[in-house]
Amino acid sequence: MKFEIVTIFPDFFRGPLDYGIVRRAREARLIEISIHDLRAFTSDRHKTVDDRPFGGGEGMVLKPEPIFACVESLGVRPREQRARQDAGETVVLLSPQGRMFTQSVAQELARLERIVLLCGRYEGVDERVAEKLADQEISIGDYILSGGEMGAAIIVDAVTRLMPGALGNEASAQQESFTAAAKTGPKPGSDAPDSTCASGGLLDYPHYTRPAEFQGLAVPEVLMGGNHEQIRKWRRKKALEKTLRNRPDLLETQPLSEEDKKFLAELKKNLKFQI
Repeated sequence: MKFEIVTIFPDFFRGPLDYGIVRRAREARLIEISIHDLRAFTSDRHKTVDDRPFGGGEGMVLKPEPIFACVESLGVRPREQRARQDAGETVVLLSPQGRMFTQSVAQELARLERIVLLCGRYEGVDERVAEKLADQEISIGDYILSGGEMGAAIIVDAVTRLMPGALGNEASAQQESFTAAAKTGPKPGSDAPDSTCASGGLLDYPHYTRPAEFQGLAVPEVLMGGNHEQIRKWRRKKALEKTLRNRPDLLETQPLSEEDKKFLAELKKNLKFQI
């Protein structure tokens, strides 16, 4: 996987992408990241990348010429060819007007070979970039940032985690919040609990480690008893509880088993949630 990041602040990425899983993935050559300074693709001596918006209004808008010139220099295929499912590459404009970045979008991007990330700035980017150059617009949330650099770093991190070999334990990526995990059951002879305890599109269940007691708070006994079926049920119920409390909207789109519905009925009865 290769990430190409187009920005007016290339030094921004010297920190966020030099640690943890992203750094290890780069060292293992699972991913490659190239940073491109947009100002290098300007044609005037002041290296101008922005201008006032037509029609008036506040702020400045990123000009289309340097962005087009930069992307063309990368040798990406024409937009019409990139639209094919087997194209293997995409050009993404980071924008508050884009579709929401979710785990499913990260999984979609992880199947590609190259992603070009265009970092917006100021009041926005000339609309012709979205109309003719970018394949899609993506937003990382319903809030406004100073630019797309933070969003680009987040996308790189989320997608890198899905690269084969990036995580020490491949199963980790299948048991996190928002991930629809397969319900496969434990392998024969395995001491691992049934994977149906994974979150399966809900928020993740609580995790504990040593010490067994800390500041008067003890690890739930069920997690230390060794009964995998009880652990599975406890984790699934706790995932439902967290989701019900913090993100009840997720429950509206998730397929729920009869067991899940029973758990939810108990939670709504015993806990004073305002649903």
